[in-house]
Amino acid sequence: MLKKTFGMISLGCDKNRVDGERLLGEIVRHGCPVTDDLTKAQVLIVNTCAFLNSAREESIGAILEGNSYRGGALEKIVVTGCLPEKFIGELFPALSEADVFLGVKDYSELFPALERSYREGERINAVGTGNGTRPERFVSTMPHLKYLKIADGCFNHCTYCLIPKIRGKYVSYPMEELLAEAASLGETDELVLVAQDTTRYGEDTGGNRLVELLKKISELDNIRHIRMLYCYPEAITDGLIREIGENPKIIKYLDIPLQHCENRILKLMGRRGSREEYLALFKKLREEIGGIALRTTFITGFPTETEEEHAALLGFLEEAQFENCGFFAYSREEDTPAYRLKGQVPYQTKQRRKRELYQEQAQISAAKLQTYVGKELEVICDGVDFEKSCFVGRAYFQAYEIDGCVYFTAEKAEEGRRYSVRITSADTYDLYGTCEAEL
Repeated sequence: MLKKTFGMISLGCDKNRVDGERLLGEIVRHGCPVTDDLTKAQVLIVNTCAFLNSAREESIGAILEGNSYRGGALEKIVVTGCLPEKFIGELFPALSEADVFLGVKDYSELFPALERSYREGERINAVGTGNGTRPERFVSTMPHLKYLKIADGCFNHCTYCLIPKIRGKYVSYPMEELLAEAASLGETDELVLVAQDTTRYGEDTGGNRLVELLKKISELDNIRHIRMLYCYPEAITDGLIREIGENPKIIKYLDIPLQHCENRILKLMGRRGSREEYLALFKKLREEIGGIALRTTFITGFPTETEEEHAALLGFLEEAQFENCGFFAYSREEDTPAYRLKGQVPYQTKQRRKRELYQEQAQISAAKLQTYVGKELEVICDGVDFEKSCFVGRAYFQAYEIDGCVYFTAEKAEEGRRYSVRITSADTYDLYGTCEAEL
């Protein structure tokens, strides 16, 4: 049996990260060591993203960079994830630096394909040959924060998005498997539920079961808090709102990707809902869940978007008052309906609009953070920031890696523990303070 030292570069979203952790689990199950020092890896796995052209460029750059380790310990490069799943036809002949290619569900073929490559001295295309099993994960995050991917694929068919072409139709993972997985993760302060559309859980098997899943995860003693990402607005039901408000384990935070606010653009995007419905939803959430933090993402420069519609989006930010926002310039992706639309917006215009959106949201975020100065917040410690010479953590309205942080001083603080931090200052995205007590 193959016994090599493995390293991994995992790119893209946290959903992709969970897929990478399953590959790491397969490696550990075979008794092979995993190293963070890529100079010591004999086999390097590059877990790729292909959602946007920029992500594909980053993935290929990582593969080429990984190839520079040859001549040292490195013997083989495995390319897996969304990039080979969608583009293997053009990727395999062109990317000769890689030895083995796997798709998004080919965990079972990692070792058989590698053994063939070593034995036959040839490059192996094993995309689409896996048996569909999901091996136990080797968790790569901080011990107190873990992700739980509850479904794969998507059936929203937004006109700009490649995900259904890469990941296929929406498939909810069996609830009993998810509960067993969550229980196996050990003591977890924050469990983050993710999927391409978290709020659709169960709809492919007869009916929405997200609230039921939340209730059952909450019954697990090892899970202290639950955060939800990627909650599509039209699927946020009264039952879900009630569960978030009443369940003490659910963090009062929702990530709700909108992508735009203007009805004409939303229709072109293939998005459900309207500006009026979105604002009504936010009003209801804030009325029924005290202090809830709302995050969203927007695409600017979608084909035919006018300056008036861009200005309306700026006004929407002011009206909606999100705690956190992300903005992306529209990326024209072949094999999507939006690719064929006339009225493509020039690159410079898209970049200018994105800057203006960030500038508008920066003022909103800064004003919101300023209200915390002089107050005490419950903060989970994520570790030490050596550049700032202080501890770093997050309040409930800050999701790991995508929102701001709380930087604080303390005589002593431990990763994964919660502290009361008195906020002394704020900037555009981050807070600063001193520790008052451990909670």
